[in-house]
Amino acid sequence: MKIAVITGGLSTERDVAISSGSRIADALRSKGHNVVLIDVFMGFDSRISVDKLFNDNADLIQNKGVAEFIPDLRQIKNSRADKSPCFLGKNVIEICRAADITFFALHGGEGENGQLQAAFDILGIKYTGSGYLGAALGMDKGITKALCEQHRILTPKGEVYKSREAAEGWDCFPCVIKPCSGGSSVGIAKANNRSEYDEAVMDAFSYEDEIVVEQFIEGREFSVGVLGDEVLPPIEIIPTTGFYDYKAKYQAGLTIEECPAKITEKEDEALRDAAYETFKVLDLKSYGRIDFILTEDGEAYCLEANTLPGMTPTSLLPQEAAAIGIDYPSLCEKIVELSLEKYK
Repeated sequence: MKIAVITGGLSTERDVAISSGSRIADALRSKGHNVVLIDVFMGFDSRISVDKLFNDNADLIQNKGVAEFIPDLRQIKNSRADKSPCFLGKNVIEICRAADITFFALHGGEGENGQLQAAFDILGIKYTGSGYLGAALGMDKGITKALCEQHRILTPKGEVYKSREAAEGWDCFPCVIKPCSGGSSVGIAKANNRSEYDEAVMDAFSYEDEIVVEQFIEGREFSVGVLGDEVLPPIEIIPTTGFYDYKAKYQAGLTIEECPAKITEKEDEALRDAAYETFKVLDLKSYGRIDFILTEDGEAYCLEANTLPGMTPTSLLPQEAAAIGIDYPSLCEKIVELSLEKYK
């Protein structure tokens, strides 16, 4: 197959997306597919034919590592030659139209919130992962929380705030503060008191104009992947730094991850059942990942959904798939196959 892998973008998770996209492209090439890797925002300004790009397995991206800190998006925008505000770079649509399917190696922003999915639906371009509705629902932590509550899926009690003034009404500590539609733990903080809370709220609002504040649930952190109708083994996340922030997620050695997790059969069942139910409630398709806190008494609290899970060397979904014998290239190909099924 001819597969376009689009990555990069303009979210705070840009570096994570590029790391994922590069690895996905290499994996699909190893399976015999013709793959073009391109930055969805930067595009490709050349007269080379699209057919030649696929025949050459063109890699149109540089600087693929995940830095310790989030990228400077203003600098990224200014570096594009045409200075256009359009999210889609030059020749991106042409490359994706020529492909049998486009693999979304994107995280956050327009690539994960349903906007790009809706645009591709209108253009008749096939793509991996959930449709525009599931992407939009899963990206918004406030909506995810509301739907979980409606369907009696355990989730920490919380509130959605659209201003710092409104957020002053919160008075339960400890708590967790996070941007409503962010990912990779960017802007997330735990507050034990009012002073820490005020600082965390100000930081969260620097990323978005809507935040979620929720009660802190004491317990162990897990993530559970879903691949089609199959729920993968839960993976436990144990940060060595004390909090699972952006740096801990993407810098090797700062987090211990155990898969299969050392839990009882009952705990395993609770996590898998909650993950599958959340996946369906949010109308997710093909694949995804759901994050949980497991309390000492075995209750699984849903934290959030990941509609386009990270696929970097330190990402969780590939580790979960490997635990049941699915190697990385096979996982990428399986995602393509499952995604094509939604067009039948």
